[in-house]
Amino acid sequence: MPKKRSGGGLTGTQQAAKFLGVSVLSGAVLAGLALPAAGVLGLAAKGTVQGFDEIPANMKRPPLSQRTTILDANGGQIATVYSRDRTVVDLKDISPYMQKAIVAIEDSRFYEHGAVDLKGVLRAVNRNAQSGGVAQGASTLTQQYVKNVFVEEAGDDPDKVAQATQQTLGRKIQELKYAIQVEEELGKKKILENYLNITFFGQQAYGIEAAAKRYFSKSAKDLTLPESAMLAGLVQSPSRYDPVNDVEEATKRRNTVLARMTAVGDISAAEAEEARATPIKLAISRPKNGCITAVDGAGFFCDYVREVFLSDPVFGKTREERGKVWNQGGLTIRTTLDPKAQKSAQESIKNHVYQNDKVATAVTMVQPGTGKVLAMGQSKPYGFGKNETQINYSVNHSMGGSNFGFPVGSTFKPFVAAAAIEQGKPANQVYPAPYEMPYPDNISKCSGSPWRNYGDSQTVENENEKEVGPYPLREAMEMSVNTYFVQMLADIGMCPVTEMTDKLGVVMGNGKKLPENPSSLTLGSDGMSPLTMSTAYAAFANRGTYCTPTAIESIKTADGKSLAVPKTQCSRAMSEKTADTINQLLGGVVDSGTGQQAGLSGRDNAGKTGTTDFRKNAWFVGYTPNLSGAVWVGSPTQTVKMEYITIGGEYHEKVFGGQVPGPIWRDAMTGALDGVTATPFANVTIPDAPKENQPDPSASPPVDDAKPGNGAFNGGTGDGDGDGDSGNGDDEGGWFDWDDDNGGRDGNDDPLGGITLPPDVIGGGGGQRDGGTDGGWR
Repeated sequence: MPKKRSGGGLTGTQQAAKFLGVSVLSGAVLAGLALPAAGVLGLAAKGTVQGFDEIPANMKRPPLSQRTTILDANGGQIATVYSRDRTVVDLKDISPYMQKAIVAIEDSRFYEHGAVDLKGVLRAVNRNAQSGGVAQGASTLTQQYVKNVFVEEAGDDPDKVAQATQQTLGRKIQELKYAIQVEEELGKKKILENYLNITFFGQQAYGIEAAAKRYFSKSAKDLTLPESAMLAGLVQSPSRYDPVNDVEEATKRRNTVLARMTAVGDISAAEAEEARATPIKLAISRPKNGCITAVDGAGFFCDYVREVFLSDPVFGKTREERGKVWNQGGLTIRTTLDPKAQKSAQESIKNHVYQNDKVATAVTMVQPGTGKVLAMGQSKPYGFGKNETQINYSVNHSMGGSNFGFPVGSTFKPFVAAAAIEQGKPANQVYPAPYEMPYPDNISKCSGSPWRNYGDSQTVENENEKEVGPYPLREAMEMSVNTYFVQMLADIGMCPVTEMTDKLGVVMGNGKKLPENPSSLTLGSDGMSPLTMSTAYAAFANRGTYCTPTAIESIKTADGKSLAVPKTQCSRAMSEKTADTINQLLGGVVDSGTGQQAGLSGRDNAGKTGTTDFRKNAWFVGYTPNLSGAVWVGSPTQTVKMEYITIGGEYHEKVFGGQVPGPIWRDAMTGALDGVTATPFANVTIPDAPKENQPDPSASPPVDDAKPGNGAFNGGTGDGDGDGDSGNGDDEGGWFDWDDDNGGRDGNDDPLGGITLPPDVIGGGGGQRDGGTDGGWR
């Protein structure tokens, strides 16, 4: 007795040899191609059953691409992303009406034939021969499924899609061979289930579950007879019979399906008549794909999660491999995002900086000790419209951020202080700190020759002329005294500072290490991202242990399998005593220094302000033992001087780090920490400096740390009016086009005294530079 297959009929070889024969097989190919029957005998003369059997029957059936769901830390949905909107369901979860409708209209003899329908082939060949052209095809539902597998495997590659859909004899013969294989391996019910899950139904909906949701806002199991007939009719031509754009054509096609269902005995004439009398009533659910749909302004965090996935080797050896997994989808990604912190950050942003302001703000919050990114938002929403952007101002360029980050100003000074204390400098270290001074002539570096200030041409100044030392470290930090930290750098050398920043993960926004020059390593003249700064400051809160940022808690595949995820890497960056000392110093900044407007009530907190030359950037980076956050305000293109400017409906003559970013930080942190127990910092006693070293009591109280310079980044001699402008130079400093690579460098001399930087790092402006490396980033 012949060996039977699960789908009925003989085995593949027996079917090909006995039932069809080469000539009939040729007819099947031609019928499947919807070509005339001419040439059948010629093809038969060239082919043999043996040749057909030699075609490899090893079709791979990759998992169907599905939507990926991104969740916050509490399990709430942030967004869904997909290359193809699809949710795979079992056959039992598909309406019986839908199962019958698709079989009736696409392959009514599906349960009677094998992979190839002999009667259908002969009928199609005869019909095409009579018409002398294309009249009828004979591809079975199984063959259509195989073709869809080819298309699915091609993904979004247009060349591969063209190959998968090309109408050639070779491709069709291959489909036939694979169809026989599928029939033998899967059986009819599984083929039908797979077909309904893979097929495109128009309107970005792949598979019957997505189609049911898109057109009728219901699950596939709840589809009625009229709805099922309409969806089944779409498969032949989703655009032609699209009910959204042409309900009349869709109705005609639906009624054709109902007539076919009646003819094959799936429904009665009365059922068909009732269904035909029912108007198509759509309940459209619009596609909600991508990070643009994220809740509470979390679009940029959503995009950051995607970038983490595509860049981390834990998800694949190459970016291409990782991209395939991401596009395959079907993942449930639980992230570190704290919905309370995210909502608080966005509300604070909305209250302080408007979407249509000339400047923007970005806020990033990180949990000390775990590296978990709890919030990430900005005032320019994620999108493509006016006052929207897809550039994530919170992260480095490699993760979707600006090209270089943004100059951080005096928020860099705590790194210098931490390095000095680690080197054994006392917490009450005193330096002369005059109002104005040349950079020291000889500052040691990690390698190579020391940094030199030839001819004392490069100078640095304090915020105002009354800021004259000597100062101990506490007062210097609270008042953000520039000359103090330059003298501290000269005392300990650059290497301890670069070693400290390396341990704290501090790199420029382009991912490169900080250059060894005094402007970069004291006044924060280089661009960095809010995520970099908030994570580095979190190490102070964590008593000296730095943890790399992490955004993904867990990932599960569509079949419930857990994937490995990148874990935070924690390492000691400084001693506990050093970190505790920095906490005390920065606590003074919010208590009585430049950051008073940022201070929190009812809990220990610390932070540092920063304002750069021409007030193009203003920062506040601060933390509690529970949470670290960085706030940047400025022009993404670095073209706006924040003077005489309205931000968030409030007019500012001059913007300071403590004045605009500070309150944003305060409000965001207050909401994020609501209900969280107030944990104190470890207490450290910092001795007072000797009486004779106290600063001049007549000095003006600190307003912030923005200060004109007279060096490489703003030229000329500072006029000392504290307005962030230069005295006799008009070069704007070169941080020109942060979203573009087109910034130029127009200065005619060598502002860095022999230090070279990559092209376009310093650009813009047109003024002659006659200073050194002051940088002016306060």
